[in-house]
Amino acid sequence: MAEEQAGAKQVVMQKVFIHDASLEVPKAPQIFTRKWEPKVDLSINTAVQRVEGETYQVTLTVTVTTTVGEEAEVAYICEIQQAGIFVLQGITDDAERRAVLGAYCPNVLFPFTREAVNDFVQRGGFPQMLLQPVNFDAVYQQHLAQQADGDGDGIRH
Repeated sequence: MAEEQAGAKQVVMQKVFIHDASLEVPKAPQIFTRKWEPKVDLSINTAVQRVEGETYQVTLTVTVTTTVGEEAEVAYICEIQQAGIFVLQGITDDAERRAVLGAYCPNVLFPFTREAVNDFVQRGGFPQMLLQPVNFDAVYQQHLAQQADGDGDGIRH
């Protein structure tokens, strides 16, 4: 039994933290007098850094740019870099390791990121911002396809 567990594949999350965060409200206080019919642009990026051995830092960066009005005035820009320290145990295949780091780990981090974005936006005086779920498996597969075509350098959504 112990031998089965020793060879088992496992991803252990050691730490989740906000690496960097910002909320910009460039048109305050005038923006608060505008009719609130927002248009939202969402950008998602991931980055992976080996800490040591099989320990990695995965950073999920979400940038939300919200505009209002016909002139598309920027109401706010919220950027959260949510990071996690993950230990990969028993994962020796490079392709599997990349998939875990590129899809599974960002999927684990996303609920924390989603909560941070909502918190920052509301503290900025705006209505709540609930980010819709993201299929990081599909985003990762898209990244692999772009790499195969020679024009992918980072996982982006």
